[in-house]
Amino acid sequence: MSSHHFVRDKQEPALIIANGESCSPSLLNELLEWNPFIIVLDGAIHRVLELGIKFDVLLGDFDRAEIGFEQLLEKQSHVKIIYAEDQEKTDLEKAIDYLIEEGFSAVNIIWATGKRADHTISNITNLCRYRTKITTCILDDYSVITLLPLAPQKFTKWYEKETPISLIPVGTATGIITKNLKYNLHNEELKSGYRSGNSNEVLETGLIEIEYSGGDLLLMECSDNKR
Repeated sequence: MSSHHFVRDKQEPALIIANGESCSPSLLNELLEWNPFIIVLDGAIHRVLELGIKFDVLLGDFDRAEIGFEQLLEKQSHVKIIYAEDQEKTDLEKAIDYLIEEGFSAVNIIWATGKRADHTISNITNLCRYRTKITTCILDDYSVITLLPLAPQKFTKWYEKETPISLIPVGTATGIITKNLKYNLHNEELKSGYRSGNSNEVLETGLIEIEYSGGDLLLMECSDNKR
């Protein structure tokens, strides 16, 4: 399916393929090209093999997936199989922990949304614990979800005018200041369940700026149409 070459460059993002809703072939192929090191969670292994995706690591507690390891290794002899039993963490968390231990600085995550709402919410909100350890981004056909850095760091990115932008707090995020959004925040607070920054948009084509001083704040670039 992909002319993927296994180049272990830790300066480039790794890719985790989780076990939620599959994404479009175009997004999948794009990420396979961007990310030279790939981890597959055990629950997704059969879908991954059916698509002919080559990967580097298969990780999980293997509590549900019936995997023929001998057959797998015949097809992809380089694959490293990691048994991660810790029941206090999800397989996705274990995969991120593995990448941190291996020295990766960033990770893109797909197939982590859709299907079960509890898994989707947990996968998104659990990004918060990794802010100081690794840059994380969850992608699907309709959304790109990124945990923003705390001040004194400032998030800046170029967008087209009217690009939908949502700022979603996990808990309470404080001291939020934005520039070049239709509804800018001026040292304000967002709180889960009470006030969110949903369905804002870029005011003018160019850079937006977002900074905040406390809590956890997610940037969601969402669309009604597939990417």
